[in-house]
Amino acid sequence: MPDGRGAPAPRRKISAAKLSETLLDVSNKLAVSDGLGGALKIMRDICTSLIGCERGSVFLHDPATNELYARIEGRFAREIRILDSAGVAGDVFTRNEGAVVPDAYADKRFDASTDKQTGYRTRTILCAPLRTKKGKVIGVAQLLNKIDGQFTPDDLAIVEAVIAQSAISLTHLSTIEVIEKSRKQELDFLSVVSEISSELQLGPLLQKIMAAITRMLDAERCTLFINDPKTNELYSFVGQGLGSSTIRLPNHMGIAGAVFTSGQTINIPYAYADLRFNPAFDKRSGFFTRSILCVPVSNKAGAVIGVTQVLNKRGGSFNDNDEARLKAFTSQISIGIENAKLFDDVQAIKNYNESILESMSNGVITLSGDGKIVTCNAAGLKILQVAQKDIIDKPAADFFAGDNAWLIEKVTTVQESGEDEVLMDAPLHVAGERLSANVSVLPLRSGGGDDKILGSMVMIEDISSEKRMKATMARYMDPTLADQLLASGTEVLGGQSVEATVLFSDVRSFTTLSEELGPQGIISLLNEYFTLMVDCITDQGGMLDKFIGDAIMAVFGTAKKHEDDEDRALRTAVSMMRELHGFNARRIADGKRPIDIGIGLNTDTVVSGNIGSPKRQDYTVIGDGVNLAARLESACKEYGAHILVSENTVRKLKSTYRSREVDRVVVKGKTKPVAIYEVVDYHTDETFPNMMGVLQAFQYGLKSYRDTQFDQAIKAFGEGLALNPNDLATKLYIDRCNYLKEHHPGDNWDGVWVMKTK
Repeated sequence: MPDGRGAPAPRRKISAAKLSETLLDVSNKLAVSDGLGGALKIMRDICTSLIGCERGSVFLHDPATNELYARIEGRFAREIRILDSAGVAGDVFTRNEGAVVPDAYADKRFDASTDKQTGYRTRTILCAPLRTKKGKVIGVAQLLNKIDGQFTPDDLAIVEAVIAQSAISLTHLSTIEVIEKSRKQELDFLSVVSEISSELQLGPLLQKIMAAITRMLDAERCTLFINDPKTNELYSFVGQGLGSSTIRLPNHMGIAGAVFTSGQTINIPYAYADLRFNPAFDKRSGFFTRSILCVPVSNKAGAVIGVTQVLNKRGGSFNDNDEARLKAFTSQISIGIENAKLFDDVQAIKNYNESILESMSNGVITLSGDGKIVTCNAAGLKILQVAQKDIIDKPAADFFAGDNAWLIEKVTTVQESGEDEVLMDAPLHVAGERLSANVSVLPLRSGGGDDKILGSMVMIEDISSEKRMKATMARYMDPTLADQLLASGTEVLGGQSVEATVLFSDVRSFTTLSEELGPQGIISLLNEYFTLMVDCITDQGGMLDKFIGDAIMAVFGTAKKHEDDEDRALRTAVSMMRELHGFNARRIADGKRPIDIGIGLNTDTVVSGNIGSPKRQDYTVIGDGVNLAARLESACKEYGAHILVSENTVRKLKSTYRSREVDRVVVKGKTKPVAIYEVVDYHTDETFPNMMGVLQAFQYGLKSYRDTQFDQAIKAFGEGLALNPNDLATKLYIDRCNYLKEHHPGDNWDGVWVMKTK
């Protein structure tokens, strides 16, 4: 092994007795050595001491990589590796013949680069092949710089005698190490598979798998991509070493796409020498990809459901053993991935059903076959004015007694007949108060072949407040909103402070359109356009607040709260852009001019309620949060965007959308900066070509811009503009960078842009 130093002064000639004693000492020490590493150190130390030289190394051959490797002890144990055909050691290994080199720098086999790196000067070399008893070469022993004179053939004979004495022990220890390493790998493999199999959440499962593969193959990074058949994309919740993010790419592009579409493994030892490798990501991220191993992930039916991509094996390239282990591992975990996906789907359905139940304004109560109350939704608890613990698992006959006993009679009739019962404007007595309610009683069936009745469901619609208020409210809001407000109580109309997401949209160049179309034409256009846009709002449970000329103001989270109001608002904006695309296509086909819109979204605490005079009132929202949404809608023009969203909304989104941060701005009338994002989910390949490449280049350019590295930012933005010459946001930043190069903002600049207009 390298760096053996401190050898005693050598003897010029070793007697046969001394040599025999030394060989016996070799056998004794190897017999009690601490594994293969210890044995190699013993051989090195004995040879350097016996011959009298400055340094020595013992290299073993790795047939999997065609390399010679030596182990270095110390605080951080490591290996050095060279090709088994390189240098004097490689020549001796290849020819199976020892060599004595009296002048290293005069020998054409000698590689002087190591001396240049370490500052050590190699003068003389003795190198002998390491053979088994059967004559197979398994490595070489190399000594450097004899202290007294030159290496001689006698020295070579002595080293070969020591090697011959050690051959059996080395072969034995090497075999044991291989077996032990294989056993440890198998135990680690089983442990990892067992740990991963217990995880049902898809996101944490993917992270565990990637961490396990990185550790198992001793690599730098790993990414597990799952195919999304709805979008034909490969996605991963997180890429190791890339930070917390969602990666998406078309499932036919790049090396991962090639593996997914072909179902064949790709092993690239030198990434930059392979034409399929795209180095653009390395340039942007600063990561250097050396080697790649990418294998398909298949389900039990043999269908490819994703790919696993591993980068940069430490100490060399990925070999056949790595490939086999990764294939075996992915075949084991594919079932866990499918189970996690299924669990996610089931959980999504469960959450969807619960969301439907909890969002209903009607009370829903389910009863078991023996008459006990099983469930009651939030609306039911509110109507009956009880806590969940006071109604669940209680006999329905005890709960609905006295004046409400008629309800139990209806439940009994339904369970016996199997037919629905509906009662309109029925009296329901709750806490000493008489309510008016529409009540439906329905049987719950098993759905199997016997269609057995398992219990019943009672639906209660409280129409008491509606009777008093609906006529008044119908004068200024649609029936759906009126129903939601009535279910929430009269206090909503009086005014309350709530967190909500406000959406503003506006038609571009409306004045020009008005002049071109005339009064009747513009009214016809707006009626058709508003019909499409309002449907997008109501489909997501939003409230149309008002029309302001050609503009629309909508609110999510006031009349009816949802856990995902921010997502509903953003989905509405995306839907509006998609509907506008179809609307414009029809107008163009009819020879009419298309229209364009901008949309701004912001989430904040606002005040909602009836505002106006006794003669005319509107249910609306006011506050700074409303103003910011309007400012963002207006800012769409400056950034060439159609949907701009504030960081207040982005922080609360539960789903993932294609987006990019476009700026940190201070809007007119404010002093605190806010980050704004452009959402591009509605775009197609035609309307936004090379989207992923442009977004990555923009992100890198924006970081350089904020670091005042304007030349670097211009270069990155230029790459994005080459991919999509119509990206106005990229053009804007190139202009900004050129301006700031000439008017440097100073060392304390925070990258915030102050908007001068509303």
